[in-house]
Amino acid sequence: MKPIAIFRHSPTEGPGYFADYLHARNVPWQLIALDAGEPVPTDPDRFSGLVFMGGPMSVNDDLPWIPPVLELIRRGVAADVPALGHCLGGQLISKALGGVVGANPVKEIGWGEITVEDNPVAREWFGDIDRFKSFHWHGETFTLPPGGVRIMGSQWCANQGYVVGKSLGMQCHVEITEKLMDAWIADGTAELQAHPGPSVQTPEQMRATRDRDMDELHRVAERLYDHWLAGLKR
Repeated sequence: MKPIAIFRHSPTEGPGYFADYLHARNVPWQLIALDAGEPVPTDPDRFSGLVFMGGPMSVNDDLPWIPPVLELIRRGVAADVPALGHCLGGQLISKALGGVVGANPVKEIGWGEITVEDNPVAREWFGDIDRFKSFHWHGETFTLPPGGVRIMGSQWCANQGYVVGKSLGMQCHVEITEKLMDAWIADGTAELQAHPGPSVQTPEQMRATRDRDMDELHRVAERLYDHWLAGLKR
């Protein structure tokens, strides 16, 4: 099998639990560290799938790697190479496929409940899961790209996830791990202090239930990752 390409946009926003998931199943993958200056590949057929992680930047920023990433996503989807996006990654996929990314009404940071949509596409990806608690850290959100079907939403962000063909874009962080959370809290102290409110948890609140919440979230992540892996280009 060709490797899965995993794109990292920030040193503290690596593949997290997704890497653990792939290792456990002996699925080959290659990290492409855009934050370290690695070039964006131009040929999606080198890979069985394209995965985009999070990052503190906006997809609307004038960064040199964003245009080639958007083009790679478009080429990949056209060539039947599925894309998978986490937070910033979901925004990149949306923008590449014709969606719009802009400010969410509020910052959404910490643990929060996700409601699964009641439609056939959502059932295909989630089975009998109707709601679950996920981790969030974002201030922007995406619209559904043309042909996209919303599969989940939350109280603070209507579009938490969508599917286009075999590709999945998410606003939430199902890949969260203890290491990732601690790094984000350390980097985000000023952001947390600047945006108090019901949609933003304190570090103490995030850590209070994380062992239980993370275990439950990873079971949901496995369900989504299983379905996405079934669509890899062989």
